Parts: sequence; C-alpha cells; structure tokens
Amino acid sequence: MTGTSRSGNEPPIGRRMAELRARRGMSQQVFADRIRRSKSWVDKVERGVRTLDRLSVIETVAAALGVAPDVLLAGKAPREPAAEPGGDVERLRAALARYDLPDSGNDGRPAPSLAQLDAQAGYAWTAYRNGHHPQVLRLLPDLLCDSRTQPGDAADLLVRVYRLAAQVLVKLGEADLAWLAADRAMNAAAGNPWRAGLAAISLTQALRSLRRGGLAVTAAVAAIHQLDLAPPHVRQPGVTGTLLIEAALAAAVSGDASAAGELTERAARLAEGQRQHDWDGIGFGPAPVDLARALIAMWSGDHQLAVTTHLRVASGNAWHLLPAEHRAAHLIDIAHAYLDLGDTRAAGRTLVAANRIATWETRIRPVARAALTAVFRAGPGAVDVSRLADTIGLTRER
Repeated sequence: MTGTSRSGNEPPIGRRMAELRARRGMSQQVFADRIRRSKSWVDKVERGVRTLDRLSVIETVAAALGVAPDVLLAGKAPREPAAEPGGDVERLRAALARYDLPDSGNDGRPAPSLAQLDAQAGYAWTAYRNGHHPQVLRLLPDLLCDSRTQPGDAADLLVRVYRLAAQVLVKLGEADLAWLAADRAMNAAAGNPWRAGLAAISLTQALRSLRRGGLAVTAAVAAIHQLDLAPPHVRQPGVTGTLLIEAALAAAVSGDASAAGELTERAARLAEGQRQHDWDGIGFGPAPVDLARALIAMWSGDHQLAVTTHLRVASGNAWHLLPAEHRAAHLIDIAHAYLDLGDTRAAGRTLVAANRIATWETRIRPVARAALTAVFRAGPGAVDVSRLADTIGLTRER
C-alpha cells in the first residue's frame, strides 16, 4: 500500500487524508502540529509524493482526524503488525520520573509553544476517546516532558496531560504508575477547585484500581466539597457529576453499598435535565449514571440486575453518543457479569462487540484478556470469538 497505488475507485490514502483534514477545518500547518510532522511532510503525503504505509503513522493520522485507521486504509492491510505497548509504557515511566528545569528537556528539538502543546493534548484526548490507546502512549512521553518544561502558567495543560497519562495507565493495569501520574495532576492543580476536581477524577480511578476504595471516595468527596464552595462560574455539573459517579464506583468496590447508592442518587439528581457531557475523560449525563448503576449492581453481586440495566441503556440513543472508549470499556465490564451468570456465549458476544467499537480496549487491557480467556476456555464458541482470541494470542492449551 502506498500513497499512489490504489485499486478500484478508492481515492489514494493521501487524498482521503486531505479531504478529512479539510472537512474538519484544519490547515496543513495545524494538522502538521497535531501529528508532530512538518507542513512539507503533510503536503507531500496529500499529493502522493510520500508513502503512508506504516501502521504507527497511519494510527497517528487517523487519531488526529478523529477516524478509525480503517477509514484511511479502506480495507488494505498495513504492512506491520500492531506493537505491544510495553516499550511505550517504559518510555512513559521514564518521562514521569524526570524532573526537568523549565529551560531543559527538549533534547535539541525546538520548544513547542503553550498553544501548540494544548492542541496536541486535545488531539491526544481525542485519540483516547476513540480508543486509540497505542497512539496515546506514543504521544504521552514527549508531551509530558514538553508540558512540564513549559515556562509560564501551564497548570491547565499539566493537569490535562497528567490526567490522560493516569487514565490510560489504569486501563493497562499499571495502577501504581497511574497513581503517580494522578498525584502529579493534583499537585499541578495548585489549589484551583476546578483543576483539582478534574485531577481528582483520575486520582479516584487510580486509587480504585489499587483497590483503595475508601481512599478513592475520600479524594472524590473532598474535591466535590471544594467545588461546592467555589464561585458559581467555577462549578461545572459535568465535573461534579463525574466525581460523584467515580466515588460511587469506589464505594461499591470497597463493599459500601449504602454509600454507593447514596452517591449514585446524588449524581442522578444532578444529571436530570442535563445534556450528555463528554470532554477530556468526563462523561456525565443520565446514561453514564445508569451505566454506573449497572457496574455497582455487578460488584454488589446482583449480576442479573447489572445485565438488565446495561441492556436498557445500550438500547437507547444516548448509548451511541458516548465515546467509543467508554462504550467498549463498559462492555468489557459487563462481559464479567455474563460470566458470573454462567452465560459464556453472551460474554463472548459482548467482548466481540467491544472489539468492534474500540479494538485496543480488548487487545491491551488485562481485564479484557481475562474475560476472553474465560470465554475461550469454556469450550467451542462462535467463530468471531475464536478469531478475536487468536488475534490477541490466546490458545486453549494455555
């Protein structure tokens, strides 16, 4: 596959890139900044002078355009296989361990401006919402270092980037490292209630992943209290509501069903009449509250209620408005409810559906692999389940 060699009536990949870029109102320079390439590189790809045949580059381009790589590939197979995230996690670990001074850390690269870094952070969050986690992992190390060494007030940017690092690390099962990133986000928040509320969302998730549900509830409730005391223009229902949901989930994990129920009801009252809000890892509205209810029911042992609640939400229009990452992550959780009910076929169908929505949710998350392993080892199943198991390297003999 190259930028100039195509079959049938499909336009070359470079031309599709140009069309999608223009449709989103991005100039070549803006697009180049988002993918950390030169304007000349973008122009040559769009004109077919340069090839675009590396999977990592295709994923970068697709994520910046807000589409799946298949939209660019148009059915053509990339030349290289998807890489395991281990090396990128280590790069991220090293980036979190750095303590650069404001005038160092760019490794000879031109220092990007605050506006450029903010745009790159926005692009990385878009990639996360679309489930392009390997791309997020590749971006984060440089983005972390560049953001931390940015002169002037970069607190908002630092909170955004550290939060993103924490949330993707939670998905990878790197709970300790996620906690470190979330703690850095809290420090960067510098006492600002809105920033601290955003950072506390990721901190609560990291602590829940560490099975520290009580500490997670405390962190979330403290952030909610500070937001309640803040001036009206600082408060945002989306942040407070998401904190309430995260606190409820943490309470459920720690076995406090009463607190989980109370916090969920508070979130439900706040969500009444609210349009669904999705931004930088904040998903709030009636549908996210109900999805949280399903998970709380599952963790409380009522697996049938969990499945019933999930099916009701997934049959509504609001389900399809949720980010791909949110829907796929929830499906993976619900697969465990089906497994606890002994319905391995439904669990398998749910995992396949998650894979169709956001492939990397199923391919790099340990919790997804565990669910698929249980389904696969239960015996012969659907062809698409076997195909998914083969894709991530599972065999029945393992």
